[in-house]
Amino acid sequence: MKKIRTGTFRCSHIYIFQNINYIEDQRTTTEQIQLSVPEYFCFGVFMTNVFDITDFGAVGDGLTDNTAAIQTALDEAGKVGGAVIVPPGKYRTGKLTVSGDGVTIQGYAAWYFKDDGGSILLLNHADKDTDCLLDISKAFGVSVKDLCINGQDLGRSIHGVKSQWPVYNGSGKENTPTIDNCRISHFSGNGVHFEHIWCFSIRHSMLSFNSGAGLYIDGWDAFIIDNWFSGNMSGGILGGPTVASITCTGNRVEWNRKGGFILPYGDSYNITGNFFDRSFGPALILGAEKKDSVRLVTVTGNIFRRSGAKRNPLERFSSQDMSCHMHMKNCSNVVVTGNSMKIGRDDNNAGVVSPDYSFIIEDCTECIVKDNVMDYGAIKENMVLRGDLESCVIEGNIGRAGNTYQ
Repeated sequence: MKKIRTGTFRCSHIYIFQNINYIEDQRTTTEQIQLSVPEYFCFGVFMTNVFDITDFGAVGDGLTDNTAAIQTALDEAGKVGGAVIVPPGKYRTGKLTVSGDGVTIQGYAAWYFKDDGGSILLLNHADKDTDCLLDISKAFGVSVKDLCINGQDLGRSIHGVKSQWPVYNGSGKENTPTIDNCRISHFSGNGVHFEHIWCFSIRHSMLSFNSGAGLYIDGWDAFIIDNWFSGNMSGGILGGPTVASITCTGNRVEWNRKGGFILPYGDSYNITGNFFDRSFGPALILGAEKKDSVRLVTVTGNIFRRSGAKRNPLERFSSQDMSCHMHMKNCSNVVVTGNSMKIGRDDNNAGVVSPDYSFIIEDCTECIVKDNVMDYGAIKENMVLRGDLESCVIEGNIGRAGNTYQ
């Protein structure tokens, strides 16, 4: 007989046996049902709240459209707070929607820097109704684990994973999604798009090669830890109108256009121990035109390397301020200390040497920028100070400017 799973069960299959005169005592929570048909009995098998997409007809051959099969598995899991299993393979799919509380989507991770591996969801079409591959807006406590999610560069402004509410706290409770050990890449929008989000975690994942940002945030309460943000066209992380209460630790942020972390508005950021490498723009942008745009921030223990890059010597930035490691504007109550900065060029000792400046700081109040190391941190000037900085402490930042590659 087929092995019986124990736990919390849902009726899945009925097995009928002929000419068997006994029912074995399983001593589990399995229910046994006797048919009224002579010489037959049935054995009711009640499986756990785990739903393998291949049981619903999904085929990981890279050719079959699996949208209906995967969506059915997600719907069933949403009813009971179950788990959806994605075995290794390439599963082509359209837009998928998760609803309910406590759903887990579990794959088998085998991705690496340049390509997907293991369990792969591939976007297979981009019609007018496709705004993302995986919509978790109406799901609470959802976990997305050990998956590759690939948009194949289809359509326009299509996101990888999306949670979106019309207003802040529109859900009435913490959304609390977790993305863990996933590779989310090649979307025409953002890799992850969290709009009016409340509480989330992204860990040990790679958000890369998206036409938008790797991660777009408009909301608060986040842990962003041990990730790669690589090769995105609109920044590694792009902040919306409000970004608050975020911890960014141990991330590698590299080769992103427009900048590494772009956070124009919000408060309460802990940015520690990250490696910013070869940003095509400032590695870290804090603040905007509005006074007190960004408040209450600690930036410490980060490495800033060859930021403010140009793709070729003839490229022109919209502003020369783009060629720096860090740009602070209209910030207050910010501490920046214990960071290291260095000029550089592309790999294999090619490309344009950058940046022109280490820090650009303007119109900030009650900020401390102290004890950062910048020996050959910039080509032209390490510290560019503008506007009203009277209440700030800017001292002990050591190092020479110049081009050591000449």
